[in-house]
Amino acid sequence: MSPQTVRPNAAPPIDASVRRILALALPALVVLSAEPIYILVDTAVVGHLGAMPLAALAVGGTLMTMVAWIGTVVAYGTTGRAARRFGAGDRAGAVAEGVQSSWLALTAGLLAVVVMQLAAGPIARLLVGSAGETADATAGWLRIAILGAPGLLLAAAGNGWMRGVQDTRRPMIFVVGPNLLSALLCPLLVYPLGLGLAGSAIANATAQTIGGLLFVSALITERVSLRPHPMMIRQQLALSRDLLIRGAAFQASFLSATAVASRFGTAVVGAHQIALQLWFFTSLLLDSLAIAAQSLVGAALGAEDAAAAKALAKRIARFGAICGIGFAVLIAAGAGILPGLFSTDAAVREQAMVAWPWFVAMMPLAGIVFALDGVLIGAGDVRYLRNLTIVATLGGFLPAVWLAYGLDLGLGGIWAGLTLLIVIRLVGALARMRSGRWAVIGATRV
Repeated sequence: MSPQTVRPNAAPPIDASVRRILALALPALVVLSAEPIYILVDTAVVGHLGAMPLAALAVGGTLMTMVAWIGTVVAYGTTGRAARRFGAGDRAGAVAEGVQSSWLALTAGLLAVVVMQLAAGPIARLLVGSAGETADATAGWLRIAILGAPGLLLAAAGNGWMRGVQDTRRPMIFVVGPNLLSALLCPLLVYPLGLGLAGSAIANATAQTIGGLLFVSALITERVSLRPHPMMIRQQLALSRDLLIRGAAFQASFLSATAVASRFGTAVVGAHQIALQLWFFTSLLLDSLAIAAQSLVGAALGAEDAAAAKALAKRIARFGAICGIGFAVLIAAGAGILPGLFSTDAAVREQAMVAWPWFVAMMPLAGIVFALDGVLIGAGDVRYLRNLTIVATLGGFLPAVWLAYGLDLGLGGIWAGLTLLIVIRLVGALARMRSGRWAVIGATRV
């Protein structure tokens, strides 16, 4: 073997045991859960200020959720690339992926700050529907909260490369610590210090900035070059573009489902919201398994072990199916309890039961789909995932959901459409797995 082909640092053997999968998935779950839990705390604190501040927080928080979604795209795109280099024994190269994604994240965060300072007012009025006190409060909250966007996106990039090198402990500390601080700071700023809604925004931005700085400090301690490399950033942008398009297709699906549900009346849209939020919660749990898949599969392909990557894909898919079946059992058992926790309206609970069989039925399928999504993202096969999602959305879900509206099929028709979306994605992902074309070996995927 020539000196040029010697790996700088031999990576550890790929461990595909259930214990290793859980060791990656559970800390990822903690990280994924930290922000939603903090949002609940923030909402509870601001809710006591009155209906107007709460409405402003709801509208402003929706926009910040979009920024967080961009962060998820950055994290997922970085994990697979970093994992490949780590599997090839090139930890420095894996960290370098983190450096470049951090430059990308910082640029996007600063751009968001500038845009929001200039356009917060018009955006708030557009979302609220009119000028007035609520729109003004929303704009004020956004101008402060958006200052945390660079930190939020830097943290996402940091999560990405650390998952790639299978470091799950530090990201958990870097995310949970600032969120705990912010949860303590928020009520202090809002009430005793009298800052009101602005105190919520300050606490939010403070936590995100501290988190971002912690991830930057981790990069510095790796002693790699921190200079930007435009070619690597362009490659990451191409990957992020495909993930963004895929995410936009999902957003169009959920927005359409809510729009159709609202046309069937308040009880239907209320029941749809209950089932959808529970779906998002289970998706969060299944997403942690997908993150483990990204890290392990990327490392196996980087180590040029396609057989191990394929074996991992099968094991993780089985694990996803087991988790999905477990959730289905819990959701079915909770049919008489869960809707009542969200609404006392008998009509809403009755409509929830219309969606419930579809919700239960899709969970085992969704468990496999989320697992295989993680496999394909870890393999860098994002273009295929993008195309599959577009086909499932435009060719399956959107026609089905609007047909449900035209034929007056109610909430059952909407959730049948959502199930169809999962089925098409499952068939496409299984077909891709069987073809083996996703398992491209090497430290990078061309």
